[in-house]
Amino acid sequence: MSQIEQLVEELERSYRETQERMSDPAVYNDQRHAADVGRRLKQLERPYELAQEWRQLRADLEAAHADPDLRELVPDIEARLPELEDELQLELVETDPADQKDVIVEIRQGVGGDEAALWAGDVYRLLSKWAERNGFKVEELSASPNEEGGFKEVVFGVKGTGAYAVFKWEGGTHRVQRVPVTESQGRIHTSTATVAVMPEVEEVEVEIDPNDLKIDVYRSTGPGGQSVNTTDSAVRITHLPTGLVVSMQDEKSQIQNRAKALRVLRARLYELGRAKQQAELSAARRAQVGTGERAEKIRTYNYPESRVTDHRVKVRANLDRVLEGDLEDFRAALDTEARRRALENGA
Repeated sequence: MSQIEQLVEELERSYRETQERMSDPAVYNDQRHAADVGRRLKQLERPYELAQEWRQLRADLEAAHADPDLRELVPDIEARLPELEDELQLELVETDPADQKDVIVEIRQGVGGDEAALWAGDVYRLLSKWAERNGFKVEELSASPNEEGGFKEVVFGVKGTGAYAVFKWEGGTHRVQRVPVTESQGRIHTSTATVAVMPEVEEVEVEIDPNDLKIDVYRSTGPGGQSVNTTDSAVRITHLPTGLVVSMQDEKSQIQNRAKALRVLRARLYELGRAKQQAELSAARRAQVGTGERAEKIRTYNYPESRVTDHRVKVRANLDRVLEGDLEDFRAALDTEARRRALENGA
């Protein structure tokens, strides 16, 4: 039996077993277990479809060799088979365990002053639209607007199964080339916004020792620095072992700000652990598309040419479509490239 035949048989067995588990009352009555099994079944659906297509194509090839009237089909079938086998193997590459999680996204203005803050706001809007296109729910956690209408920083959550798998490619530096609204002579400026994407984790996944936290409370401030609250509702949490600092002031309640800050801190600690683990893996793994440092330029949004270029996979898309939240061309190309590299590296 060939390697691909073994792969198909194993896949079919896994698919049948997962279907049977879905109909098991013990699984069905356990909401969390049922959700896990449902996600697994969804992951197997596309590979299973390809496996069935592969079996049918093998049967067609055998029939074409046996029937003189069908022999003209042999070259096309023989050309399609290896393509299909490649697609099947790519679909079966092990996925990131965090792919199914919700995410927390942090956007900060980069170089470019007020124009960079305005651009950070534009990135926030396009990523929010991208979330909505995928049926996810967006929850703003924290925002630090500037006086020009942009953002120094904005933090938001994206909830929905598979949110991290969709959003993980957005982490990095987003560069814009355009004429700022404040530019009187029509010169094109280059500005940046940085995006960090972190899987959101449960309390049980990242335990935080209260003794490791330094918690400060203070009054909320507006864009110009003026106090906007008469009570000490804003919260700043410092994680002493790592030096990570999270501040929240958007809610009027100190308790709510503290809860939001802990959510973000938990996600940052989880991501810190993942980054450390990935740094200890092989050089091939570290070279995988999409896992570069956040400071690297991942995409350029060129307004004069109405074009967006993703530098990791050299894919271009129409600017207007992208600003409306259509990032599918980039996501598909990045996902395929990451799977291909993982397959080459024996993942």
